[in-house]
Amino acid sequence: MFRCSLHLRHYCHQVSQSTIFALSSGQGKCGVAVIRVSGPSAGNALKHLTGMKELPKPRYALLKKLKHPDRGEVLDRGLVLWFPSPHSFTGEDSCEFQIHGGLAVINGVLNALSAIPTLRLASPGEFTKRAFYNGKLDLTQAEGLADLLSAETELQRKQAFLQTEGHLKNVYMRWKNVLVSALANLEAYIDFHETEVLDADLVNGTMNSVLKLSEDIRKHLGNGVRGECLRNGVKTVLIGETNVGKSSLANVLCSRPLSIVTPIHGTTRDVLEATLDIGGYPVVLNDTAGLRSQSADVIEQEGMIRTLRACEDANLILLVADCTNYLSWQKASQSSNFLDFLAFYARKLDICDILFNEDNTTKKPFIVIGNKVDLVEECDLVHLQSFQNLISCNSKKGIDFLTSSIIDQLKQICGEPTEEHPSMNQVRHRECLTLCLRHLESFLQDRQSFDDNTVFMAEKLRKALRQLDKLTGIFSTEQLLSVIFNQFCIGK
Repeated sequence: MFRCSLHLRHYCHQVSQSTIFALSSGQGKCGVAVIRVSGPSAGNALKHLTGMKELPKPRYALLKKLKHPDRGEVLDRGLVLWFPSPHSFTGEDSCEFQIHGGLAVINGVLNALSAIPTLRLASPGEFTKRAFYNGKLDLTQAEGLADLLSAETELQRKQAFLQTEGHLKNVYMRWKNVLVSALANLEAYIDFHETEVLDADLVNGTMNSVLKLSEDIRKHLGNGVRGECLRNGVKTVLIGETNVGKSSLANVLCSRPLSIVTPIHGTTRDVLEATLDIGGYPVVLNDTAGLRSQSADVIEQEGMIRTLRACEDANLILLVADCTNYLSWQKASQSSNFLDFLAFYARKLDICDILFNEDNTTKKPFIVIGNKVDLVEECDLVHLQSFQNLISCNSKKGIDFLTSSIIDQLKQICGEPTEEHPSMNQVRHRECLTLCLRHLESFLQDRQSFDDNTVFMAEKLRKALRQLDKLTGIFSTEQLLSVIFNQFCIGK
């Protein structure tokens, strides 16, 4: 498939003439290291280091001594593999050296390769960029590969792997085929409707297919927030009054002392962040300054401003209250209605606008947590049953149940990617699809005056089609490609 726009042909020519090499396994001391070579001189590099006269059988490992091409010094003994074009990761002639992972051994082999005049060290992401240019993967698959390399949780891995397998590409290509068919119908109508008898359903069928496509893209965009949260991490914020145990809970969830804990009100002054894996979902946990109506401390005041800002940006809020304070409120208000307490507590913290819409529906997911249950008398426990979660950070009581509650919310926020419904997870995808949808909606708005606007409507379909081509990289710019592939490490 031709992926390069005209101004990229020079780059493609340069790629075809150069041979690159790099360490493709992880940095640092390890048992086995893999060095990859790709390009027209890959076969010569294999011969130079092994002394072989003929290239080995493709994709079969051979144990060989590796020698410096100038000095003849034996550097190591390792496995070598030969991947002739086009059956390699990059689509070019490629070879791999699997050597011992000591730093001196790795540097010795890299120096030996650099001594070959036709070889040069690869730049970040250059192997993957070549695979893209040679049609081995599209741009969404390349982005999925970058995500796979940086995945830290099981579901991040699953989402990224599905993308590398082309499931997201398949969705976009299916949409492209719909657009190409619709545009072909419009072109036929423009060219022949005055001289030929066309199928009466041609126009109606085209309109219906574009309408269905716009609905699919709109739904995909709506679900895209899930994929973005799964890729970037669910921003989860602990919020509550001062000294209710937010920092203690943060330390329990992190299994390490993230925050300083003291009996002094207002100990936490800033937003403290930690990245967690909870049930396979990535969570960016924020411990925040406690909220109270008055504070003479300028630093604490700034901390509370940052707390509210973090809550506004959060995907999930963990609202922490002190069980003993709740019992005091019950006695003072003579109310056992938990919703009344929730409204009171939200007003006290000044977060009503963050948690609720004007009609009192929930604006964003939150979990109400009653902490310090270990300080409550046995006879008063019955008054705490309305809390979603009751915990004690001291005794760890209720933490497992709270973790399950958090996982349930994470499932709702992130979903779980499947082959049938892969998730959009890049801001770039959102921008392209938003513009594509805008062109399709403009197209549909003109359908009432179809005969007068057919040419302009066809142009709107072309613009929508171009946005889909940008997604897969069929239409792309070198600037965009540099941004994407520079995210990779050298060697990939």
